[in-house]
Amino acid sequence: MPGIGTIANVCAILAGTFLGLTVGKKIPTRVRLNAEKAIGLAIMVIGLSGALNALSELGARKDFLGRYASIILVGSLVVGAMLGEWWRIETRLKRFGLLLRSKTSSLRLGRHDDGQNMVKGFVTSSLIYVVGAMAILGAIQDGLGNPATLYLKSVLDGVTSIFLASTLGIGVAFSVVPVFVLQGLIALLAFFAGNVIPAVAILEIEAIGGVLIVAIGFNILGIKRLPVANMLPAVFIALAIGWVFA
Repeated sequence: MPGIGTIANVCAILAGTFLGLTVGKKIPTRVRLNAEKAIGLAIMVIGLSGALNALSELGARKDFLGRYASIILVGSLVVGAMLGEWWRIETRLKRFGLLLRSKTSSLRLGRHDDGQNMVKGFVTSSLIYVVGAMAILGAIQDGLGNPATLYLKSVLDGVTSIFLASTLGIGVAFSVVPVFVLQGLIALLAFFAGNVIPAVAILEIEAIGGVLIVAIGFNILGIKRLPVANMLPAVFIALAIGWVFA
């Protein structure tokens, strides 16, 4: 079912917001940090497992895609990263986030600080949950029948929303609207495209996606900051190669 990962993501954010409003302030910061590190480690392991499984299935093939699966993976990542840097995808996403923040920072909902705090909570959490490589990649995979990445994102967003809601309030809950709309639309587009995409091309996407998920784990753990958004073109390069040589 396309969109099931997005629905899980929405439910996790709402549940995290509820916990944040009720008990969030009682949870020490060190507990939050340890939880995020644990999630980052799990993301790395699952991403690596997904990439290796996809490469194993590709390697079992006796055709061009099977013989050169590893080379296609490396080539797609290198060319994709170069294109992403050229197009400055990560920088543009950050600028988009800053633009949204600047457009809403001047909003005044009456004379009450609660109204301003609600807007801040909505904007801040929406940027965290929507403007990122994991949201885009996860939604594509969700539409193609694999919601695992969005399940991981759901856990991460759920934990994050606990602490955002404890300081920014109920506005965090309203971030589910852009999450549902944007991720749902991407998943829906991928679902309809998936009817004509060869199965082997989807395997290529899974291999690249697994590597990018590992990179996201690196970022969460603070091991090395990687511009994952700039690597997103690699997904479409691998898709094109898989499609052409299927």
